[in-house]
Amino acid sequence: MRVGVIGAGVMGRNHLRVYSELRSVTEVLVHDVSRSAADEAARRVGATVADSLEGLLDTVDGISICAPTPYHLETAERVASAGVPMLIEKPICASVEEGERLLDEIPRGLVVGVGQIERFNPVVEEVRRIVSSPLYVELKRHNPASNRIAGTSVVEDLMIHDIDILAHVLFPGAPYRIASAGNGDVCSALFTFDACHAHLSASRKSSKKIRSIYIEEEERTIEGDFMAQEVYVYRKPGQYAVDADRYVQENIIEKVLVNRVEPLMVELQAFLAAVAGGPSFPVTPAEGVENLRIADAIRAGH
Repeated sequence: MRVGVIGAGVMGRNHLRVYSELRSVTEVLVHDVSRSAADEAARRVGATVADSLEGLLDTVDGISICAPTPYHLETAERVASAGVPMLIEKPICASVEEGERLLDEIPRGLVVGVGQIERFNPVVEEVRRIVSSPLYVELKRHNPASNRIAGTSVVEDLMIHDIDILAHVLFPGAPYRIASAGNGDVCSALFTFDACHAHLSASRKSSKKIRSIYIEEEERTIEGDFMAQEVYVYRKPGQYAVDADRYVQENIIEKVLVNRVEPLMVELQAFLAAVAGGPSFPVTPAEGVENLRIADAIRAGH
């Protein structure tokens, strides 16, 4: 299978690297408006540079769109009109309106996925398997300041990963209310579901990188670290005691066996499997647009 990558920035280079490691891929091509950036990215992994987008579309069986977000709609429209399966990096488009326009233009039966990479983190699958009746959920996604992202708020940049987990993994289809506060670089949002409060926080001003999930249930507490790919379950203590005027309790702590993988590798394998006629890609364009709709609601509450 021949695959292409549009965009030779940070995410584009990551897609190129992973595609070049997959046995099912026979050739990797890259296109970028900057020929020097495309040449450099291709040289690192032995990929081929496509001189034009049209030439790329005529050659490949599937494409990753890793261009800057403002160009997602225009690029995806051209790929869709050529009938080439595509994986669009999150967010699907720059706005809900653009996303809805793209939904109307995707040909029936064309494989189109959205790159919500945390959906492919094994921590998410383990938490999905364990959780039954959450009472409180907290998701944190904090980054040090970076010059890599410009022209988008922390909600579309970082928090959208946890929006996706909340809306499509933990509470799919459930009604909710939102209260939020923050600015372009720091934001928190409180979701109220029927019997559960869920708090999301995201920052681009942190001195520590954090990617975590914390869930309380009646009989246990679940903690997950997306970066370390670790999950712990804390059972309610069986004994309470006072020792030398100090409160003491016994805890039962279980470390869940997590099969550690590179989420991007799993994501791209799932995309290529869908292109080859296998299972549908897990993150649909409609879900990508819904994530943007929720992000809009959070920003509106600032």
